[in-house]
Amino acid sequence: MSNLSAKKTFFLAVLRKLFAIFAFPKIECMKRVLFFLVFCLGLCFGGAYASESEEKFDAGELIMEHISDAYEWHILTWKETHVSIPLPVILLNDGKFDVFMSSKFNHGHDTYKGYKIASKEDDANAAGKIVCVDANGVYIGKKPYDFSITKNVLSIFIVSGFIIFLVLKGASIAKKREGKEPKGIQTLVEFFIMFIRDDIAVPSIGVHKYEKYLPYLLTAFSFIFFSNLMGLLPCFPGGANVTGNIAVTLCLAVFTFVITNISGNKHYWKHMVNMPGVPWWLKFPLPIMPVVEILGMFTKPFSLTVRLFANITAGHVIILSFLCIIFIFGQQSMVLGYGTAIIPLFFSIFMTLLEILVAFIQAYVFTLLSAIYIGMATEDEHA
Repeated sequence: MSNLSAKKTFFLAVLRKLFAIFAFPKIECMKRVLFFLVFCLGLCFGGAYASESEEKFDAGELIMEHISDAYEWHILTWKETHVSIPLPVILLNDGKFDVFMSSKFNHGHDTYKGYKIASKEDDANAAGKIVCVDANGVYIGKKPYDFSITKNVLSIFIVSGFIIFLVLKGASIAKKREGKEPKGIQTLVEFFIMFIRDDIAVPSIGVHKYEKYLPYLLTAFSFIFFSNLMGLLPCFPGGANVTGNIAVTLCLAVFTFVITNISGNKHYWKHMVNMPGVPWWLKFPLPIMPVVEILGMFTKPFSLTVRLFANITAGHVIILSFLCIIFIFGQQSMVLGYGTAIIPLFFSIFMTLLEILVAFIQAYVFTLLSAIYIGMATEDEHA
């Protein structure tokens, strides 16, 4: 099927779904339901801290807790009861592995087998990490090697499994419907493949070389995009800030860096150390231009890392900041919390919708820049 036909089919399917949702008889009903949900959420959020908690609300601590990684997947808290999914803790200390579930720490309040989750009082740099303690539960300044399945790690497994399911299901449907019009998941998978191929890989790398790098570009785009979307879901299996973790974005950038430099041809490296058309005195005796080019080679993955990390983290922080306004006013007065809840909730919903667009844009930008870097490294020398 042609590229144009597949895109037309996909967009027509989307339009049909939108028309079905926003058809005239349902518009007023949907408006009322949305208003009712927003109003109820405003009541719940606005009076929560004013009525049930006497301790001072710390917005910064709450925001950092939500965007940071954790050893358990928190679902909800009802009064003094915490509902969460415990995750496996895998530690290597003094040549010995210790494996147990994070529920042994009792949400960070208890010690177990000489370990505990450090707080700011123990060590500000180790806060939220597992550290070694003595018999009295006092931090002894030692950390084990941590191979635990944290919330972000589990989310990576979930997103990876979801992508594999989409690809295999789409391929299965395509095989059964060979020669027919794409349908269902097959349409979505084919749209993503052709979008990355025709709009990113071919223009950036070239029609004769793109096939070798297309699988990586598809994988990077899919992983970043679906991880971003999963991070916007408020509860399990969403809520993990995977692409807001700089270790994850660094690994993705390192993949691009390694592929780019391994694929670099003779022209690429010649341009790096002996740029043509540059005056000799910028290359000898002081190698100014070679140093600049080599530094530029390392700043590319750095920019990929920071751009993705900063944009995704900023979006989460803004949404949580709007929600925190409800708690701040609600602690001052229940009436004030109720009265001001609608406005922060409205902006939170607006920012969430905007973050869906940002999720796509950041995946697109990362993939496009990766393709451009690979294309620069594999470009043939001009005559």
